[in-house]
Amino acid sequence: MMPGPRGARPSALVLLVLGILAPPGTGAAQPGAWVPAVGVLVTQSAATPIAAQGREAFEQGLADLGWTPGQTIRIEYRYAEGKPERLDGLARDLVRLRVDVIVARATASIQAAKRATPTIPIVMSATGVDPVQLGLVASLARPGGNITGLTLLNQDLYAKHLELLKEVIPRLSRVAVIASPGAPLTPAGHEGLEAGARLLGLELHHVEVRAADQIDAAFADIVRARVGALLVRADPFVLEANAPRVAALALRHRIPLMSWLQTFPQVGALMSYGADLPSVHRRSAFYVDRLLRGARPADLPVEEPTRFTLALSLRTARTLGLTIPPAIMARANEVIR
Repeated sequence: MMPGPRGARPSALVLLVLGILAPPGTGAAQPGAWVPAVGVLVTQSAATPIAAQGREAFEQGLADLGWTPGQTIRIEYRYAEGKPERLDGLARDLVRLRVDVIVARATASIQAAKRATPTIPIVMSATGVDPVQLGLVASLARPGGNITGLTLLNQDLYAKHLELLKEVIPRLSRVAVIASPGAPLTPAGHEGLEAGARLLGLELHHVEVRAADQIDAAFADIVRARVGALLVRADPFVLEANAPRVAALALRHRIPLMSWLQTFPQVGALMSYGADLPSVHRRSAFYVDRLLRGARPADLPVEEPTRFTLALSLRTARTLGLTIPPAIMARANEVIR
């Protein structure tokens, strides 16, 4: 390419190069400086503890990397309020705003972002299913498209939940498993759950709840089934958005409740075991930083969880007349007394 005319062009080029090489500042952006925009697509309501926790962790991750939300970076949050049918419209809204990166939390949000744009980089932040199996990325090592980020993938997670319940309740024989249709299991995830139950000699009673106003009816079904425990699957639309109510109903009916999400024992459930979600959302800021500095999502490997948290409520255990074995107490990262 022939060089352009002398004068303003070299100055602009120098400024552009300096802008790329310099780290993001902590002060207000200079007039005319590029302020990147990041869209964050969330399945829950902004008022839910899990959404607030995710926002705090993500913005802390950006701050750790030198970005100041509202000054050196603009963040556009879009919340689906627990309504999956809203996600496509919210994703298209972010595309219309011409954000530089989209951070999508939960599988349905990632799929909506993928449908909305084949070009804007998308950072997965907390998907509990295999992104390769869903066709979101070509492989974890080489994503190959405009999507990268983090997965909570652990096909043995639900089997581990059943194992923990069996340790606490040795005579356990029947477990209810509840989720909404908006949070389906992949074949591998379903097989992992069923295989874990067979290994432990447990019978599973599956319960579907489509909306918050069906939670009471779902618990009536669970009580009629005479289960010894309840496993809440990953479900950002109905169950996680109503964690206090779900935990309260389980406690009222004296049913030990297990989830993957820490917020459940914090509001009255017995236990949770799963990837440390705040650290995942904090780590998603690393991907945003890399992408804004010119990295291609196709070349950034998808990360799997490395830190898992076991949380339990001794207060709930006492209410249910259960004794937590010393081995589980020793492994617990969070104990609510």
